[in-house]
Amino acid sequence: MGKLVTDNPFASFWWGGYECTDQLNAFGNRVDFLPLTGHLQLLDEDYQDLKPFNIKTVREGIRWAMIEKTPYQYDFSTVRTMLQAGQRHGIQQVWDLCHFGYPDDLTPLHPMFARRFAALCRAFVDFYRAERPEGTLIVTPINEVSFMSWLGGDARGTSPYCVGQGWEVKYGLMRAYIEGSWALREADPSIRFLSTEPLINIVAPPNPWVSHQREARRMHRDQFQAIDILSGRMCPELGGHESLLDIIGFNYYYDNQWQLRPHRHLGWNDPVMDPRWVPLSELLRQAHKRYQRPFVITETSHPGEDRPLWWNMIGRECAQALSKGLPLLGVCLYPIIDRPDWDHLDQWHRSGLWDAGLVPDGPPRRHLHQESAAALLRAQELVRQAIPKAPNPRPRRVLAG
Repeated sequence: MGKLVTDNPFASFWWGGYECTDQLNAFGNRVDFLPLTGHLQLLDEDYQDLKPFNIKTVREGIRWAMIEKTPYQYDFSTVRTMLQAGQRHGIQQVWDLCHFGYPDDLTPLHPMFARRFAALCRAFVDFYRAERPEGTLIVTPINEVSFMSWLGGDARGTSPYCVGQGWEVKYGLMRAYIEGSWALREADPSIRFLSTEPLINIVAPPNPWVSHQREARRMHRDQFQAIDILSGRMCPELGGHESLLDIIGFNYYYDNQWQLRPHRHLGWNDPVMDPRWVPLSELLRQAHKRYQRPFVITETSHPGEDRPLWWNMIGRECAQALSKGLPLLGVCLYPIIDRPDWDHLDQWHRSGLWDAGLVPDGPPRRHLHQESAAALLRAQELVRQAIPKAPNPRPRRVLAG
């Protein structure tokens, strides 16, 4: 027998996302962006700054590498500090349990990786419910499996620093994702899951060979492997199930559409658009048709001076998606506070709603990017006008597990 689940558990349509990677970067150095961006030190200020933009929901991460420095021993004190700040400011926190980063003694290829992750999941729920007995807990077990399996399995950009092992890394991550999800649901049957995967468009070059067309179709289709595994549609031996598909998150950036052979990004704001470019609202429609779940744009931003133009586009495309009746539940500005490059920490992306003003003796100061703020407010108005036109998502019946 199934149970009814309300399709929109979020406090606001617009979210803020705080970069929380704790991974080993391309040079083998551990990075910890929560304090590096100043968010950990300036929690109250950062949450207070959200109010003029009516942002009441945020994405945060627990930083697995910092939580579990000794196997099966957990220190959630920093998460407790963050929870308390969220409560002070009325902010809903959606938690990544593994954003980018694993403990020093683990990689997705380690035979104990899934077991250790499932143990972390159980420990987190026990901790969280001791702090917050009431309310809905929403988690992303592992963030962007597709990207992390490429970065660590094919590009030597992070642990386990492999080439040609992307599938094996993905398989290990999804084994842990599924085992962790069942552990989370066992510990808290009311838990909500938010998956987060890149939404991309891969096309063949002009006048392509048949092999180029076939390769582009295959690579475009492969973007859905992680969610297909989670749902049990692929690799059923890992224990995936349709009931683990709850709310689907899509991460979308300016370079998410590209051509193969030769590799070239499709411009998103060219005077004459490439006919192979697909509007975001159409990509969302296609993905929704595949999974029939409510969804969120869980990451989106643009570096540099084109930020306002990007937010204008995002507002239009979200309004278009909503006007078509698609169950789009929110958009996350990620990162909402600027962040440096993972590998070159002196290079900041200038991609947040707030830029970072670096100082020698403290956390970066916040400088609101006024043009982006104005563009965001315009985008919010477009969405506000579109939301009443969209049908209310029906409660859906899912298996209790």
